[in-house]
Amino acid sequence: MKKFHYVLLFIIVATSVALKSDNPAYVLYDADGKEVKYKNLVNDALDADIVLFGELHNNPIIHWLELELTRDVFAEKGKDLVIAAEMFETDNQLIIDEYLDGTIKQSNFEKEVKLWKNYPTDYKPLVEFAKENSLRFVASNIPRRYASLVNGKGFEGLDSLSAEAKVLIAPLPVDYDPELPGYKSMMDTTGSMGNSHVTPNLPKAQAIKDATMANSILKNWQKGKLLIHYHGSFHSDNYDGIYWYLKKQNPDLKILTISSVEQDTIQNLSDGNLNLANYIICVPSNMTKTY
Repeated sequence: MKKFHYVLLFIIVATSVALKSDNPAYVLYDADGKEVKYKNLVNDALDADIVLFGELHNNPIIHWLELELTRDVFAEKGKDLVIAAEMFETDNQLIIDEYLDGTIKQSNFEKEVKLWKNYPTDYKPLVEFAKENSLRFVASNIPRRYASLVNGKGFEGLDSLSAEAKVLIAPLPVDYDPELPGYKSMMDTTGSMGNSHVTPNLPKAQAIKDATMANSILKNWQKGKLLIHYHGSFHSDNYDGIYWYLKKQNPDLKILTISSVEQDTIQNLSDGNLNLANYIICVPSNMTKTY
């Protein structure tokens, strides 16, 4: 009888695992499209100086994995972990610091800082994790008004800013390569759609964001620490964007990149998603969205 119970338990567990594996919420691949285990990602992250985690902004599975990875690397790195994110702008750093150190209440923080609409579900868990564990949380992105200035006037539009304002962005002049895949595709895609309002300043506005985020990362990283930066995948796909700016300033940095993609079927990584990053998280296209 006891043997029968063991056999029955084994069948139940095996069936449950099989059913879950038949319809997974995500599959993790390496750059070449080989399926890999999550623990490989954790180990490689712990071996890096910088982790560039490219997300799909409205995907709950990706946001869950962001928090999971943060927790798992914190278990090893402790206070040597630094968190940074595109979703917070450099002119809000003081407010973030005041909230994390307990100077201001959560209600004041959430009222006064510029928050994305999906903050409560997607980014608040990361901020609260930083607060609970006394971790540095870096607001890395350029204030949106200055990105808009570049979109309208090019990089030259930044020259008239005050010295106080320039502290909030990457040092000028910024390097810019319009042939990087991400920037080039912005013009190719919008041009093919016949958008007459698109100008060559659009990828420049993207570049000033990337340059500023890279600058924020470098200002807040020290040797021996691990900094995880969360941002839209297009900011580091193909090892350009933020990655390119980081390597320009410090070629010796060990940078791990992660990209997030959606596919109708996720059993294999499509050719178009190969080599986007060191790791690619593939999620079903019909996954529930957070907004």
